[in-house]
Parts: sequence; C-alpha cells; structure tokens
Amino acid sequence: MNKEETYDIVIVGGGHNGITAAAYLAKCGLSVCVLEERPEIGGGQENTEPMAGVRIDPHATYLYAAASPGFEQLELWKYGFRMSWASKIGTFFQDPDLGRRMGSATTDGVVPLNDKDIVGWAALMGVGTQYPFLKDLLRAVYWCPPHPVDMEQTANDIPWVQVLKQKAPELWSESLLEATLFDLFDEFLGTEAWKTYQATVAWYSGAAPHWQGMAIPSLAGAGLLMIGGVSPPRGGMHQYAHAIVRCAIAHGARVRTCCPVAEIIIRNGRAAGVRLADTAAWGEKTIWADKAVLSAVDVKQTFLRLVGPQHMDVSFLQRVKDISLKGGSIYVSHILLKEPPRYGPKFAVRSEFPASQMVYPCDSRQILLDQIADCDSRKVTPSLEPNNMLWVSCGSKLDEPTSCTIPGVFLESPLYFMVPAPEYHVGGPEAVNNQKPEINAAIIRSWSNVAPNVPDSIVAYWANTPYDSELRNAGLIAGNWYATRHCQDQWWGQRPLPELARYRTPIDRLYLCHQTSHPGGLCLMAVPYNLMHILIEDGIAEPGDWWYPSPWYIPEEKKREVVYR
Repeated sequence: MNKEETYDIVIVGGGHNGITAAAYLAKCGLSVCVLEERPEIGGGQENTEPMAGVRIDPHATYLYAAASPGFEQLELWKYGFRMSWASKIGTFFQDPDLGRRMGSATTDGVVPLNDKDIVGWAALMGVGTQYPFLKDLLRAVYWCPPHPVDMEQTANDIPWVQVLKQKAPELWSESLLEATLFDLFDEFLGTEAWKTYQATVAWYSGAAPHWQGMAIPSLAGAGLLMIGGVSPPRGGMHQYAHAIVRCAIAHGARVRTCCPVAEIIIRNGRAAGVRLADTAAWGEKTIWADKAVLSAVDVKQTFLRLVGPQHMDVSFLQRVKDISLKGGSIYVSHILLKEPPRYGPKFAVRSEFPASQMVYPCDSRQILLDQIADCDSRKVTPSLEPNNMLWVSCGSKLDEPTSCTIPGVFLESPLYFMVPAPEYHVGGPEAVNNQKPEINAAIIRSWSNVAPNVPDSIVAYWANTPYDSELRNAGLIAGNWYATRHCQDQWWGQRPLPELARYRTPIDRLYLCHQTSHPGGLCLMAVPYNLMHILIEDGIAEPGDWWYPSPWYIPEEKKREVVYR
C-alpha cells in the first residue's frame, strides 16, 4: 500500500471551517484533502439520537449565516441544504401588534413591547428604511478580512462605520466608537425587558453588551438571527455539514475521517504536508501539500502541538500560550414532553409563538450582568434561583418534524444556560458536571414558573455540559461554539494575534482556518470566505466568475483608501 499522497491543499480538521474551505478551494479547481480525527465531519454541527426517533443538537442549532456570500457562491441548495423557518417570527416587523403581544418574559409575566421598542428595533435592524442595511452591516462585521496589520487606520476605515455612514446616517455618530450595546439600547429602545432580552441574545452570539466600543459588533450578534429568522436548518445544523461536504466532494475534494494528524511537516520554513498519527485509519501516513496547508484547529493546537517549538520563535510561542481562549460556555438541555408547554396566565400570549425563542427572566439587565460576572469574572456557576436563573429556550424543535418522530411527544430543545469555561471554574473542570442533577432540577423549577405543566410532562431529559461538549469536539475550546472572547483586544485586526489576524502564519504556506481567528463563532462560511481573499492574493487560489470579494477588503501589497461599494 502506498505510504504517501500529494495534493495542492491539505486541510487539518473537518469542522465547518475546514469543510467549507475545501468546498471553496475545490471549486477553484485545486486538489484538496481534508483530514478529520473523529468518525464524522461537522464539528460543532453534529446531531445525535439519544433515543430512537429523537434528534438533538448538542451544540449548534441556529443558522448564523444568512448574510454569507457562500450560499450564492457555493450554491448549497444544489447539495440538499434546506431551512425550516420558524412560524410567525418573520412577520414581526410587518405586524407591529404581533411584536407588542409577543413581548419579553419577566417574573411578572410578559412585558409587551412599546412603540419605542418597535420603532427603535426596526431602525437598528434597518427595516423599513430607505436603504436596508442589515445584510451589509453583518458582512462588514463578519464576512470581511481584517485590514493589513501595518496599515495606519482611522475610524473611517472600519467597514461597519462605512456601512452606517452610507446607508444609515441617522444611526451613525462618533460616540458609537466608544459605546456599549446598552448605551445604544438606552437611546433607541423603550422597555428594560426588551433591552435585556436582546442583550442576552447578543451575549450568546458574540460581543458582550457591556464592553465599551463594541456596540455595533454586539448588535451584529443579535442581527445574525434577525436576518435569517430564529430558525434552524431542516434536520438541524448537521444538515448544513452534509450539504457543504457534498459540495466539496462534488468539486473533487477528498474527505477522510478517523485520520488524526500528528504533525504539520515543515521544510525550510515552509509547510510541506502532514504526518498522520499511528492511529489513523488510512494507509498513507504522509500527505504532501504542493501549495498550502490549512489548519482548521485552534491556534494553540496548531503551533504548540502540530508545528512544534523547533520551528517557531520562543517569544511568538509564548504569546500563543498567553492567548485567552476563555469565554462563557453553554450548558445545553433537551427535554422530551408528553405535551407542549402550557403557559400560565401571565404568559398565555406565548402560546401564539410555540416555536419561538424565549429568554427568561428579563426583569432587568442586572440579572444578565450578574450572570456574565459569574461566568467571566467570579468563575462560579451562576444563580440557580428560579427568578434569577437566566436561560434561553430556542423552542425551534417544536415545529421541526424531523427532530422528533415519536407520536404523542414533543421536543423542547435546546435550552441554554451559560456557565464558566470548565478549565477556569473555581471548582475545577468537573464542577458543572458534578452539578448536573442540581442544574437540571433548577431549570425545571424556573421553566415551570412560565409553563406550570412542564414538571409532570417530562418523558426524558438530556443535558450536555461544556465539559461534555469539549470531549465530544476537541476543537470547541471550553466546550463553547464561539470559544474566545470578543472584546477589543481580540476583535478583527487583533484576533488571535495581530500578525495572525489575516490567517497567514510565520510558517510560509501555513494558514489558519479556525474560529480562533476572525470572526470566531458559528458565522458559517465567514472564516473560509475571508481566508479566500488571502489565498487569492498569495496566488494559491484562482476562482472563476462565481467569486466576489468583500467590498471593504484591502490587499496587503496595495494600500489604498477604502471605498464603500
């Protein structure tokens, strides 16, 4: 049996970033090999069946990619991608009275949205304006490569600033450069409950709502859901993984599972290929790359384990070791019920929206800020008191027929509760695992405040802690799908280090293609789309007419004024 193979591109890691990069590069006509250590591709987009007829998402559920150019460029509908749109959510802005009734859930019941909430949220989301801007804003924040590290930048060079100035001048002010999301909400929104609701969504989706200067990136986190609807792909996020791998394979890529990589081979300062681990289920233990190696695993694994200290400057390696990969981690619950949740009198209006998202309790921002402090500062399990235990119910599975095919039962999944990253918890990595029975019981108590029939209706309860998630997906640092911090010291041109922000590395022809680079998280197709600009610039990839770059992209060797197009 042959012990060596050669491709143009070798990609280490078959999560959504690695597979999407393979699809892009294979469509460019390059020979591509993807190597995944687990038996299944998809990473954080996996589905699992805890019992026959019930399909749950342990990690990613919502589609955060509606603004992505990749849907058009890779034509994923040809490869089986379908959405399951949540009912009624899409009519929120067309029927303001619907939004008022939907409201926000507090311990005193549903607080309806007032006129300022409706008008202000529509303005922030670019709905009903002369120039709808949300898609451009999201692309400017996420689907845009960082500017060259040595470029002298002004505020006018920031892509989202250009979008607001061009398409939403009524929203733009210099103060946004220093504002928090709550500053923005206090100006545009009315009720404290609605501000808390959307700030919680923003925190779960990206930048925290109290970070200075991050008002617009944090707002974009909430906007990722609004542009696509609070909806899952039909069959769950793993359905996207199947569509993108079909796309990659259709264009000629090779995808191999059960193939852990032991080493990225460096020759004369250049990435030349990879050596598979002895446990790899493939005969070819050395796979060469004529053009480039892409590391779709996190930055620490890339340099500390796969490249190794013999090829790196000591000071660079120390800075890699110092990178903060901590962030909140999601405790994920999946609850099978004999009947749908029946809401109490104070929450009866929610019966109109059985498949919509609920954040509870939204009494005040202080409940959210206390949970953020518990997770990020005090490193303790947040409050389990029913009236202070902030959780998010996706609700999306209640009207998704492929998720539960057992007659007469209903799946509420996933229900999220944020806890500290396992390795930073003051009680140790196993602390939250040891609290599973306590946390599960607390979630039921708190949820029963809203839907009293829940405790007596439970058929089965499954939960995966961040530590469980981390063990299932080695690429999910701290068991969290968005992984690293999204504040200014690790955002855009700083992430994960300034010289790595454009996906290049000190090793020639070795590129990062992982969520620890910009933009992080589950902004599907963002990292590979952004990386494509750099690969084209370096002469590695030559796409056809199907490709179009970000209008805010600045090539490395051609410093020029950024012009919004």
